[in-house]
Amino acid sequence: MSIVPEGNNQRNIDRFSGYGDTYDRYRPAAPPLVTSLLSGYLQHRPELVLDLGCGTGLSTLIWKEHADQVIGIEPNDDMRSVAEFKLERLNDSAHVRFISGYSNQLAVGSETADMITCSQSFHWMEPSSTLLEAARVLKPGGIFAAYDCDWPPTLHWQVEQAYEEVINRADDIIRKLLSQEKRAVKRDKEKHLASIQDSGHFRFTKEIVFHHAENCDAERYFGIAMSQGGVQTVLRLNSNELDEDIERFKRIVDDFFQGKTLQVLFSYRMRLGVK
Repeated sequence: MSIVPEGNNQRNIDRFSGYGDTYDRYRPAAPPLVTSLLSGYLQHRPELVLDLGCGTGLSTLIWKEHADQVIGIEPNDDMRSVAEFKLERLNDSAHVRFISGYSNQLAVGSETADMITCSQSFHWMEPSSTLLEAARVLKPGGIFAAYDCDWPPTLHWQVEQAYEEVINRADDIIRKLLSQEKRAVKRDKEKHLASIQDSGHFRFTKEIVFHHAENCDAERYFGIAMSQGGVQTVLRLNSNELDEDIERFKRIVDDFFQGKTLQVLFSYRMRLGVK
């Protein structure tokens, strides 16, 4: 096993092992607005985009047509292997690659990147050292952007309530079965903007809220909940304490969708800083 650099948490990395295919199948890809919005702030086509904690590449591959070079950086081998598998099947993708790495120890030169993104990932990173490294790597005028999707996706209050009950129940089980030193450390997303502001590395900071609608059937809505790390952690612990909650949630989802494909709303919050 490679040495994990100081400031990183092996438990946070291990949390994403074993369900890369499920994650990639059901989670939404980053919406197209991300590339147009950030490129608009940059005011030119980025030469190099780094996507930190890129997982299965859902937030990396959106840059394929919009940047000269794209590097997805992911320390979890299972997640990264899914991204690499997808990349092998794409045409005209020689300028995109996935590498193992950590947000506070990037294997790129100083002032070489136009854009650094963290999609659904910054809350798993140590913010101070990550932002310090981002400031080293970004060119003057370069952009750091951490963006996250709200869970659950917006559909109907009863379905969303059942979704939240499963997630909360999973968290309760984890707290009961795992001591604090064995749990992953998830930071408060609401503090992202303050972390960027307080770092002192950025001349301009802002929070941007946007939405993206997608078609969704019952299988996918259920699958999104099952792709949540807390649910997967309970399943890996071979606990059956969540089984009834999962079955109840599935019944509610199936009853609501009635075999139809419906439109759901994914809401995003982006916190960015301009170096």
